[in-house]
Amino acid sequence: MVSGPTAAVPHVPLEDPLAHLPCSNVLEYSKGQVIYDRNQPSSSIYLVIEGKVKVCHLTNDGHEVVVDIYRTDDFFGESAFLSLGQRSEEARAFEDAKLMAWTAGEIEALAAKQPRLAVALLQVMAQRNVELTNRIESFSIDDISRRLARTLIRLAERMGTTEHDGTIRLIPLTHELLSQYVGTSREVVTLHMNRFRRQGYLRYSRKSMILYPSAFQDWLQEQR
Repeated sequence: MVSGPTAAVPHVPLEDPLAHLPCSNVLEYSKGQVIYDRNQPSSSIYLVIEGKVKVCHLTNDGHEVVVDIYRTDDFFGESAFLSLGQRSEEARAFEDAKLMAWTAGEIEALAAKQPRLAVALLQVMAQRNVELTNRIESFSIDDISRRLARTLIRLAERMGTTEHDGTIRLIPLTHELLSQYVGTSREVVTLHMNRFRRQGYLRYSRKSMILYPSAFQDWLQEQR
């Protein structure tokens, strides 16, 4: 039997949660300040107004695994919807940050009155699930060098500034942070970062990092 043409998947427009959320008081955190941790778990959903926030998972032996770094207009703290008692998640200001926050109860009450808010938040979580799935896939099939390259590209796209020559400038990322994101030791990250620098895929100092994303993408293609 000859099958007909595959139907195009309809594009579902994304809802903007901010169109349905009232403004809350602005909370200010200085760089490194704890927003919530395992001793004081998140009870609110947060929105980054300014700055960046690092969210980590803390393992039983005390190691940090970076879940993500959230930037302006990103939501985080969705674990507030789960009644898990003591949690292993921690959020700190990655740099000076301004946030808005709504308790889980407030979000539930608003969503009951405004179903489009529930749809908007579901879309945010679905997008996040896709990103985490891609990251898990990379952990399954990529070696450390490819995982590190993909991490640098993603963080550059999220936090960097594209220059006129196509390079991306971003704040310096410590090798310790990258190791917590990639899932290896700081020494291994340093080894690969030095190799990437020698090969001309990036430049970095204590003040900034310059990434050549097209060169990195070409390198990833060659590694298949």
